[in-house]
Amino acid sequence: MAVFTPVTLDDLTPWMTQFPLGKALAIKGIASGIENSNFFIRTEAGEFVLTIFENLSFEQLPFYLKLMRRLADHGVLVPAPIANANGNLVVALHGKPAAIVSKLEGESQMSPLPIHCAEVGKMLAQMHLAGQGFEIVQPNLRGLAWWHATVPLVLPFLNEDKQALLRAEIHHQDAFASTASYQALPSGPIHADLFRNNVMFDGERLTGFFDFYFAGCDTWIFDVAVTVNDWCIAPETGVLDLARVEAMLAAYHAVRPFTAEEAIAWRTMLRAAAFRFWLSRLYDYYLPRDAEILTPHDPEHFERILRLREAASAPALPQN
Repeated sequence: MAVFTPVTLDDLTPWMTQFPLGKALAIKGIASGIENSNFFIRTEAGEFVLTIFENLSFEQLPFYLKLMRRLADHGVLVPAPIANANGNLVVALHGKPAAIVSKLEGESQMSPLPIHCAEVGKMLAQMHLAGQGFEIVQPNLRGLAWWHATVPLVLPFLNEDKQALLRAEIHHQDAFASTASYQALPSGPIHADLFRNNVMFDGERLTGFFDFYFAGCDTWIFDVAVTVNDWCIAPETGVLDLARVEAMLAAYHAVRPFTAEEAIAWRTMLRAAAFRFWLSRLYDYYLPRDAEILTPHDPEHFERILRLREAASAPALPQN
C-alpha cells in the first residue's frame, strides 16, 4: 500500500455519492506497502478503506473482490466490499479502477506469540477450505511465470554471488514444479501475502485478514510457507522460532490436515516463498515506480531467509 494516485477530499466528495455510505468527511493516505494507492476514509456511515489499483485491471479485479465476498459468507473474517448504486464493486476514480471495503477493527500484531500464530493458522486453513469451488480461476500473478520474466530484469543490478543464488533457486523450483508430487499438491485460491501487517487482532482475538490483492490460485502449502516465513521468525535474522512454527502448523492441520505430498514439498515451498519476496523486493528496489508516499522494503531480508531455508531443515509438517 502506497499513494501513487493522490486523492483529496474534494475529489472524493462527488465520487462517493454513488455509494450508500453518506457524505465523505475525511481521507488519509496509507504509507505502508508498495503496490496500490490506499486511503482510510471516514463517511457518515463509518470508517472504510479506499483502494486505487495501479496494476490490476477492471477485468482482473472481480476475482479479488468476489473472493473476499465468498470468504466473508463462509465465516472467514475479511473486509466486505461495498457495491455502488448499480451493484458494481469496482468503479473508476481518476481513470483507474477503485474499490471501497469495510475497515477491520483491531491492530496488527507485530510481535506475535504462539497463540497469535495458532489463530492465524486456524483461519488460514478455514480460508483455503472456504475457497474450494470458487467459480473464478486466476493464477498467482507472482508465481513461476512472473519469476522467469522478472529475474532477467534484476540480474544486471546484482553481484555474481546474488546472481548465482537467483539462477540456482529458480532452477530448483522449476525442477520441483515438474514432479508428480508437486502436481498432486492441493490448491485453490490463496492469500499469497499474509504478513503480520495484513492481519488484525484485538488482544489474542483475530479480527480479520485483509489486502487480498496478491491473491491467486496456487498450492495451499505455498500460502502456508509464505505465512510461516513472516509470522514465525526472528525479524532480525530470519531464523525460525520453533514454538511459533509448531503452533501455526498444528492449528492449521487441525482444520485441514496436511497431505503426504505437502510434507514432501514443505522445505521447497519455504524456499519458494522466500524467493518470491526476495525477487519482488529486488524489483521494487532497483526498478521503483514514483509514489507520493512510498515505503520500500529491504531485499536483503528475504535473501537471508532464502539462504537459511536452503541450508537448514525446518520443523516437519504434522501428519495423521
